[in-house]
Amino acid sequence: MRFWDRYPLFSAFRHRNFRLFYSGQVVSLSGLWMQRVAMNWLVYRITGSPFLLGTVDFVTQFPTLLFGSFTGAFLEGRNLRKVIMICQTISMLHALTLATLTLTGTVQYWHVLVLAAIIGTSDSFEVPARQGFTIRLVEDERDLSNGIALTSTLFNVTRLIGPSVAGMVIAVVGEGLCFLMNGFAYSATLTALALMRFKKPLTTQGTKKNVLESMKEGVLYAASFIPLRNYLLAMAFVSFFAFPYMVLLPVFAREVLAGGPQTLGFLMGASGVGALAGSVRLAMRRSPVGLGKVMASSCALLGVSMAAFSLSRSFALSLVLIALLGFFMICTLVSSNTLVQTLVDDDKRNRVMSLFIVSASGLTPIGSLTAGWLATVIGAPATLFGAGTISLIIGLLLLRAWPSMWAMSEPVYRRKNLI
Repeated sequence: MRFWDRYPLFSAFRHRNFRLFYSGQVVSLSGLWMQRVAMNWLVYRITGSPFLLGTVDFVTQFPTLLFGSFTGAFLEGRNLRKVIMICQTISMLHALTLATLTLTGTVQYWHVLVLAAIIGTSDSFEVPARQGFTIRLVEDERDLSNGIALTSTLFNVTRLIGPSVAGMVIAVVGEGLCFLMNGFAYSATLTALALMRFKKPLTTQGTKKNVLESMKEGVLYAASFIPLRNYLLAMAFVSFFAFPYMVLLPVFAREVLAGGPQTLGFLMGASGVGALAGSVRLAMRRSPVGLGKVMASSCALLGVSMAAFSLSRSFALSLVLIALLGFFMICTLVSSNTLVQTLVDDDKRNRVMSLFIVSASGLTPIGSLTAGWLATVIGAPATLFGAGTISLIIGLLLLRAWPSMWAMSEPVYRRKNLI
């Protein structure tokens, strides 16, 4: 008996395509996290401005808000593997271009902005395609929740490794090598995608039709089912107010904790440790029963830990608090993702998941821009304290509404044989 048959924690590994994808992501995501740290440090080093740092994050993620609702409808009837491979190739070229500019000493702020817009546009198509692709990797919807949680676990393992390595590389060599390593790392995912074999066609369910009509149908479907609507709205508030905390970490590393790139790497690494623990905890769940309550309580505790982190002036205490922040952040994000994925009808999956992407990350760029501006006016600590307070309120409101939301969700899960 193979270990994924013996241990429910690894049930998604029963599927060959999921194993291939997972192995490719080990390399690719490590490089991605190195690039994120290097990008933030590069921008803050050459500008010294929290606002301009937030602007880069805004430009990177704004295409998700701009195109997010459109991409789900656009992907209907298309080969998701081809879409992902095209986007991964664009990401590789983006990283190699940034590496060339940095290593030759010619990089300027406007270069970073242009490249951020390009990669953001590519990601606005890749992320919803990847969400719809996940269920095809596991083939059995009963393993979908485990697959999402295991993918999140990997995301956060690499989030632990990547920033720590990046901090040392930046301190010794500079940011350019991080970008170069990330560029070559994309080849792992491209190879894994090419090796996959599928029994069913890779085009999404449904036929290509008028994009605007398809978008409208998806929005009305999500809005008419109260649990879906509430999860999407809650994630919209959290992604706007809480998720932009990452863009302010260079400010905390240098100004609040009097550190450098290694301090930033440790902060991001500690956040990754917490997120990893949260992902593993959720991967152990086999049933959606009570998951809405997990999301609500995690959202509230995310706010508490964020507010506490904003008040800390001790490096050791900050590491502990940001680890807790990472734990509750990933629990909020992964549980909401799983809830939406398991509640939605399959023929509307791409459209609703594109709405989820808009809610979970599409508003983050505006939040990042706002956070960067507020940090220049009232300071980074006060900005994060306010964001944490709002997250706490959202979590408490969800907890209050959870019993009625579960009463509406339970029949759907029984119809799908998930409980």
